[in-house]
Amino acid sequence: MQLLNKKRRRVTINITSLIDVVLLLLIFFMVSTNFIEQPGMKLELPDSETASSSTRNELEVIIQSDGSLFLNGNAITIEELRIKFEQRTDKSSDQSLLLKADKNVTHGAVMEVMDVARVNGIQKIIIASTKKSK
Repeated sequence: MQLLNKKRRRVTINITSLIDVVLLLLIFFMVSTNFIEQPGMKLELPDSETASSSTRNELEVIIQSDGSLFLNGNAITIEELRIKFEQRTDKSSDQSLLLKADKNVTHGAVMEVMDVARVNGIQKIIIASTKKSK
């Protein structure tokens, strides 16, 4: 008895329509996505493990728990701080402010200092923090 050798059919999947659908979805999501930058204040929180020293002159404001202010180590009031920021010589847009506030300081005091800085053209405000111990 002789068996017939049948050629096996190769199974192929036609993915042409799948590629069309994927491309249409890609185009749809590219067109419908919004790339509008939301306005707001950008804050940089430094890491204590990878902290690096800055070579340019930064302004440093310290707010203690009783509400007293220090600008670069000198005691100052909020009105004097406003005057110092208005009179500063380096008014470049990359000037930054390092803000160190005690954890018991009210939110309003911190926002007042940040507002004085922003009004006087300081765009980069860095809020100092310490690393939480485990």
